[in-house]
Amino acid sequence: MPRKMSLFSIVMLTLSAIIGSGWLFGSGMAAHIAGPAAILSWILGGIIIGVIALNYIELGTMFPTSGGMSQYASFSHGPLLGFVAGWANWISLLTIIPIEAVAAVQYMSSWPWSWANWTQVFIQKENITNLGLAVVFLFILAFTLLNFWSIRLLTSFTSLISVFKILIPLMTIIILFITGFHGSNFQTAAGFMPYGSDTIFTATTSAGIIFSYNAFQTTINMGNEIEKPEKNIFWGIVIAFGISMVIYTFLQIAFIGAVPTSRLEIMGWHGINFQSPFADIAILLNLSWLANLLYLDAFVSPFGTGVSFVATTSRALAAMTQTRHLPTLLGQLNQKYKTPRRAMIVNMFLGVIMVAVFRNWSALSNVISTSTLIAYLTGPITLMSFRRHGTNLKRPFRLYGAAILAPAAYILASLAIYWAKWPTTIEVFGVIMIGLVFYIFYELRQPSSRKKLFSSLRGTRWLFCEMLWLTIMSLVGSDQFGGNGWVSYPIDFIFVIVGSLCCYLMGVHDSYTSRETMVAYELNQQVEIKKRG
Repeated sequence: MPRKMSLFSIVMLTLSAIIGSGWLFGSGMAAHIAGPAAILSWILGGIIIGVIALNYIELGTMFPTSGGMSQYASFSHGPLLGFVAGWANWISLLTIIPIEAVAAVQYMSSWPWSWANWTQVFIQKENITNLGLAVVFLFILAFTLLNFWSIRLLTSFTSLISVFKILIPLMTIIILFITGFHGSNFQTAAGFMPYGSDTIFTATTSAGIIFSYNAFQTTINMGNEIEKPEKNIFWGIVIAFGISMVIYTFLQIAFIGAVPTSRLEIMGWHGINFQSPFADIAILLNLSWLANLLYLDAFVSPFGTGVSFVATTSRALAAMTQTRHLPTLLGQLNQKYKTPRRAMIVNMFLGVIMVAVFRNWSALSNVISTSTLIAYLTGPITLMSFRRHGTNLKRPFRLYGAAILAPAAYILASLAIYWAKWPTTIEVFGVIMIGLVFYIFYELRQPSSRKKLFSSLRGTRWLFCEMLWLTIMSLVGSDQFGGNGWVSYPIDFIFVIVGSLCCYLMGVHDSYTSRETMVAYELNQQVEIKKRG
């Protein structure tokens, strides 16, 4: 029998996924956008993803299955919504693999040693070059091979690397506080909020903060590969997410305090734009040993996240084949090692294509954040749909206050999509709609396809309405978020909230029983709830 993952292993795997390239670049980008107020962006991003995660913990413990986040929506609203949600989630996960490779290559390109001058050609004008793309492919290949054989190899690698990944950011925080912290930086260059309150929201999505916290779903997607999933899914996410939120917030504080005050007085926060933020800060402070350690960690942190997400992404793609709207060969597991090897290979090559199209860390993180949030819109609606129509289902973890937390999670996700700005919103919506071509092609080849398609459309109309509403608001909203300024800030937030709440209520109302619902009930029968005492 294949070995299952313990609570310690799942915490280490989730931490390894969360503490990735986000800490290497996110603090610098957020400070560039919002100044010291970027601290609030990390707290806000943590609250948004934390509230969303609570909804998925209940679903994950109810339906413990590999690649679960690509299936939950189909359980309550039919195969079309499940496919669209799974497609959006898969696009975001797929992009994480190459972004970690890009992060490592970007740090390589700024190596300060004379013998490493050849690495400078990997990046030109903040974009990956063709030679850099070849190096990215080698990283992605290494990520994939470490997942190719078994869960045991994956857990052994991630448990070892996670310790290193946690220690380096903690050490960086302590060293910067001791050697180069300037408390005056929080008031220098026009104060704590130099560019207005709207930049706090912009940084949350555009600086990679949502992307950095996104990795909680690593635990959800491992599903029945986790030992005692009814208990360990909850604690694995809570422990890993709590640790990472504290680390990220203090990294931002340390970065703001460590920037030379003289530079701020001349250029302001918009003028602070380091290619390798923390390593560049260390060099400015004459901490060459710390810079060298950070250059090493620029390999280790992205490597750990990349390895973790090859596992998550392959299982998400494999799970999508169960509705028979993608080639079923992609969902087959290797008989010996129980890993979806074909899905891994497809993801590897598609990851390289993603870098060829979006050639820098910032562009990739924007795609990830927006795609992820679209997929997350389905979680609160699925949760409340089963609260209405699945009262007899087993719930090892029951989210208290779901009547408030579910719509709150939905509205927060909608706002964060809006913060991604026009035209990012419409570009990502377009990529997600491409998935419909695959769905319709395979659907029309099945018996009773037209009748089933119309039923699925009814369960999906709320999401199409949501994407249409957010597209309109992105176009006509305030200029701070890329719109034409016809609706000013912060009145545009009220419009987004009201329209999204209407779509949420429609979504909860439109759930229906399908073949996929029966699959959900069968999965739920496998859940064991141990009585206390």
